[in-house]
Amino acid sequence: MNAIALLLIGLGVFALGYLVYSRWIAERIYRLDDDRPTPAHSMRDDIDYVPTNRFVLWGHHFTSVAGAAPIVGPAIAVIWGWGPAFVWVVLGTVLIAGVHDFGAIWASIRNRGQSVGALTGALVSGRARALFMIVIFLLLLMVNAVFAVVIARLFVEYPQSVVPAWSAIAVALVLGQLIRRGHIGLAWLSIAGVIVLYFTIWLGQYMPVALPETALGLGQNAQWILVLFAYAAVASLLPVWVLLQPRDYINGLQLFIGLGLLFAAVVLANPDLVAPMINTGLPDDIPPMIPLLFVTIACGAISGFHGLVASGTTSKQLDRESDARFVGYFGAVGEGCLALAAILACTAGFATLGEWNELYSSFGAGGLAAFVEGGANLMNAGYGLPIAVGTTLLAVMAVLFAATTMDTGIRLQRYIVQEWGQIYGIRALVRKGPSTALAVGCCVGLAFGAGGTEGSGGLVIWPLFGTTNQLLAALTLLVVGLLVVRQGRPPWPLLVPMLGLIAMTVAALLYQLVDFYRAGQWFLLGMDALILVAAIFVALETAAALTRSRRGDNSREPT
Repeated sequence: MNAIALLLIGLGVFALGYLVYSRWIAERIYRLDDDRPTPAHSMRDDIDYVPTNRFVLWGHHFTSVAGAAPIVGPAIAVIWGWGPAFVWVVLGTVLIAGVHDFGAIWASIRNRGQSVGALTGALVSGRARALFMIVIFLLLLMVNAVFAVVIARLFVEYPQSVVPAWSAIAVALVLGQLIRRGHIGLAWLSIAGVIVLYFTIWLGQYMPVALPETALGLGQNAQWILVLFAYAAVASLLPVWVLLQPRDYINGLQLFIGLGLLFAAVVLANPDLVAPMINTGLPDDIPPMIPLLFVTIACGAISGFHGLVASGTTSKQLDRESDARFVGYFGAVGEGCLALAAILACTAGFATLGEWNELYSSFGAGGLAAFVEGGANLMNAGYGLPIAVGTTLLAVMAVLFAATTMDTGIRLQRYIVQEWGQIYGIRALVRKGPSTALAVGCCVGLAFGAGGTEGSGGLVIWPLFGTTNQLLAALTLLVVGLLVVRQGRPPWPLLVPMLGLIAMTVAALLYQLVDFYRAGQWFLLGMDALILVAAIFVALETAAALTRSRRGDNSREPT
């Protein structure tokens, strides 16, 4: 099949989803009202609660959720063929992810900016909240620990990406101050920021940065992991307008330029998809496509982590309720575009089927390497961009999105610890310093406690990321659906996708349970069982609350 046709079909469905379906959701299900003050105004503190321009906030939300996962997941899943991956990415984005992200923002702004975990306590029960927040904390632990490893490895493998990645922080700090003062229009600041960022990408090729081979007994990967966690801890304590917002905004612009370059390369190169639509010659170690496809792609189609960002940071910065559609639903569409680009790069970016088969020789092969290599090949064939420049550009894209997700993840983990402090009356944990130290300490403890001096311990529990992430998305849809029912509106756009997610994810968890048992991976077996039991309990409690609401008992409805 021709890659241009696949690109046009994907973008066309995304456009219909945003222009038609999201408008119907906004008007009929969530019923947005700009006369209601958002928490950014009613609870403004200029640190976490800050009214924000919707384009800047979209940049924060989009790049916080668009980390490496929507690239890695589809880049691995195409081993089953590009057809199943494409269908799930496109339909999952339009019918599930957009409604999920949009709904998490809406539910939070209607309830004083509470996170989806805290909202579960108000809507369902204290027991459900406690278990839900354990699942959330574990998911954030996986995201933060693993993304630190991913970024560190990219820095080591592509030292030319170091200068532009860290230069983006300096650009964001300046941009944040200028946006705050408002003396220069956002358009001019955006143009200047993008120019500087791309200049540093060009400069990085001539200024590669590599840390010492060993320092204090730690290799380069471990050194970068410590540097990244130190940075993320400081960044999570700063007011959002100082670094988080402008960094995510400029990275969002950079992503769309990068996507534009990739999509333009597809149009100009006019390649065919060398990978099969349905792969019938799978390697021996490939697990069954159903249900593993869904938890492998994960963030490329629907992600529970998005709900944490939407209700944890985005809702606290929303200027008007009507901005929730643009920020939430269109943010999900942006991530779908990134997943679509990954599918195209990994299936049309290689010369022959034999070359593709050589790379996809086992499950887990491909990933970021396939995206970077295939994308660079497409841009070289499309408009002659040197392979080295294309490789640097795509490596920097991956680093920046993983880094912004990690920034937000540490901040969200700090929120969870602070909420625990409030719930259980531990005053020290309510303060930002101790709660951040505990959050970062857990991540570092996992990284080095399970990974030794290489600091790769987060990879130990990463096999559970996809299933945990999808379960969290299903539970978030269930909680938001409960709130919709209590408002007297039809919940089917939330509850129907939720049932499908629950079925596929529970099946994947059970498959993994058997797999971990056979492999003697007892730690992962125990974690899998804990997550499964917690999710089932939360689902049952929420279903009971949903039944009560349909009968007219709204005694637990939040104010």
